[in-house]
Amino acid sequence: MKITITDLASKWFHDDMGVTTGNGVRFYGKTYGKTAVHSGFSIGIMRDDEPHQPIAMVEKDGVNYYVNDCDEWFFKGYDLTVDYDEQNDGPKYDYTPNNE
Repeated sequence: MKITITDLASKWFHDDMGVTTGNGVRFYGKTYGKTAVHSGFSIGIMRDDEPHQPIAMVEKDGVNYYVNDCDEWFFKGYDLTVDYDEQNDGPKYDYTPNNE
């Protein structure tokens, strides 16, 4: 699994979530909602500076963005691109199939 954070998404995380150099943001699967690849589940985000057995991690503008091993079920077979959605003033998520 690969995580990509766009420049606009990084700016949103810094401005709206208040993350700074050395902080972390964790992506995880949660019940209820819907994504392009899951029905009944949606993606969650939370500020978490201590990754626990990450299966994917990328650093962007000093912040670590990652997925822990306990959420592999949600992301298995996909790469994640996080961009900024101007209409909703928040992140949007694109899932790209990979060869896992």
